[in-house]
Amino acid sequence: MTKKFNQYLGKAGQLAVMSELLMRGWNVAIPEVDVGDDIFVVKDDDGTLRRVQVKTSMATKRKHGFSVQFLIPRRQIQAEIDMYFVLIARFENRWSDLVIIASGKLREHVDSYKKVSASGGDINLYLSYTKDQVICSKVDFTGYRNDFSYFPFIEH
Repeated sequence: MTKKFNQYLGKAGQLAVMSELLMRGWNVAIPEVDVGDDIFVVKDDDGTLRRVQVKTSMATKRKHGFSVQFLIPRRQIQAEIDMYFVLIARFENRWSDLVIIASGKLREHVDSYKKVSASGGDINLYLSYTKDQVICSKVDFTGYRNDFSYFPFIEH
């Protein structure tokens, strides 16, 4: 795929995530300058702010589902300020379930389990999706699948 296609794919994934968060009642905004945050997500009634980084990739068909790779700069999970990663894949002309994981949790997986590969300071997450599971290099990520606990529905 070309660099240009990847830009379109990335923006499409970001807008798909924004759409879901809007439907859940959160206000969303794209920062004017991208210094690592793709979306600012705000709970209007109390000012709760969540920083979100969306990673989008094309999936590859497998015997019992699909797999996908996400590249995350290590500096993004090392930051002191909490960030939420939303991983979304495009598979057979549809969006996958979202994997939503806080930067601290992702850092734990990277540092403690050593189950993801690192190259050149970047983290390669290889996720395998089946009907019932999401596995990241033998670590069960199923609990992060569509886990909107950081973004519960807001009644307006």
